[in-house]
Amino acid sequence: MRRSKKWSRTHRDLGEFSPQIRHSEVGPGGYDYQVQRVRGSAKTYRCPGCNQVIAAQVDHVVAWREESLLGWDSGVETRRHWHESCWARGLAIDGKP
Repeated sequence: MRRSKKWSRTHRDLGEFSPQIRHSEVGPGGYDYQVQRVRGSAKTYRCPGCNQVIAAQVDHVVAWREESLLGWDSGVETRRHWHESCWARGLAIDGKP
C-alpha cells in the first residue's frame, strides 16, 4: 500500500506579503494602520496616494487607521485602497503629511 507524500511537500511561505493577512504598519502621517494586501477585486478604486484608478483584478493594499476619533470600527469604514507601490512610498492621504 502506497503512502501519501503530502507531508513531504514544500509549504507555501506565509510571509509579510501574503494576501488576506491583516497586520499593523506605520503609514502616512506616522499613524498606525491596519493593512491588508488584496489579490484583485471585482471593483475599481481610486488610490489616495496618486489619485489614479486601481483597476479591477489588480493586487493592491487596503489600509485604515487603527485609532480613529469615532473608535476602531469607524476606522474600518474609512479604509482606503492603495496601489502597492504608492503605499510602499508612504504617500500621504489627500496630499497631507
